Amino acid sequence: MTHTPQIKIPATYMRGGTSKGVFFRLQDLPASAQVPGAARDALLLRVIGSPDPYGKQIDGMGGATSSTSKTVILAKSAKPEHDVDYLFGQVSIDKPFVDWSGNCGNLSAAVGSFAIASGLVDAARVPADGIATVRIWQANIGKTIIAHVPMTHGEVQETGDFELDGVTFPAAEVKLEFLDPAAEEEGGGGAMFPTGNLVDDLDVSGIGTLKVTMINAGIPTIFVDADAIGYTGTELQDAINGDAAALARFESIRAHGALRMGLIAHLDEAAKRQHTPKVAFVARPASYVSSSGKNVAAGDIDLLVRAMSMGKLHHAMMGTAAVAIGTAAAIPGTLVNLAAGGGEKSSVRFGHPSGTLMVGAQAALADGAWRVTKAIMSRSARVLMEGAVRIPGDSFSA
Repeated sequence: MTHTPQIKIPATYMRGGTSKGVFFRLQDLPASAQVPGAARDALLLRVIGSPDPYGKQIDGMGGATSSTSKTVILAKSAKPEHDVDYLFGQVSIDKPFVDWSGNCGNLSAAVGSFAIASGLVDAARVPADGIATVRIWQANIGKTIIAHVPMTHGEVQETGDFELDGVTFPAAEVKLEFLDPAAEEEGGGGAMFPTGNLVDDLDVSGIGTLKVTMINAGIPTIFVDADAIGYTGTELQDAINGDAAALARFESIRAHGALRMGLIAHLDEAAKRQHTPKVAFVARPASYVSSSGKNVAAGDIDLLVRAMSMGKLHHAMMGTAAVAIGTAAAIPGTLVNLAAGGGEKSSVRFGHPSGTLMVGAQAALADGAWRVTKAIMSRSARVLMEGAVRIPGDSFSA
């Protein structure tokens, strides 16, 4: 019996923020996967090890969580004033699809480093020592991200003393600027608040009417008060991820919110759009013990936030959701802003399951509409392994 041999594809396995993913240069992919379509999706699914009915992704590079079932494709940018085009694919764990509807803010921290090391940034723009400014075009949502990448002796500096809750070891700090983060391609005709309201009444079947803030910034996100759905905002993953009924309620909120935001036309379409929108619940500050055993004091944070990602409570916070948090916090009257005490805010530190994170945003009210010019936060990134991934040659259409 003839067997199709495996093929090798150059790739780098990287951590960016609190996520991990497999990074590719577009030019290194097989020709049929260099364009969007079924061949590309099939290839990435096989690389990650999906769909896996066991939910473990044992036969691939995925780590069986939404934070570790990710892929990135980079290319030199054809966009003026940009260095690199960044395309993110969120790979479903148990279903055969790749969601291209949003960005990964955590892996954004690794894009600049990979681009420099892979020769995708003009060498004349990269200092031997100091900070390299990498201008990234986020192709999923059509937005600009500026990454400030530390350089030492002509190489990307990855080690350092910057600590990020949710990541075990310190590393070099990478500062990110998400410019004009309101997601124009998503629903709502380009509006940051797709309904035109800072707070809406959302009718959810089986739950009732909830007060929500729905925002397109960083990633489309639906915020709800923790106490309205029976939580305190201090929950860790085990309190929710083992509760099938709770997960079903969150998915129902997500589906109804997606419909209201104009992201889907029918409720049943939400199942094919797992990556967006996100659902998060917020609460006033309270003390709790993080998943690592660290004590988080109420006096050290402005608010509590817990967020769902791909149907589960996230172990820390998605970077794009952090952008949404910072943006909503900067606008007086949103549920996020009210949980943080109300009033004008240029930055907030919020508590998440793994600890705390600070995010800033610059907001202004002009002609009766809110606009955020940029959101800012710090992450870190590191190469974990580089070389090539192998997949059976018949696992995609060549």
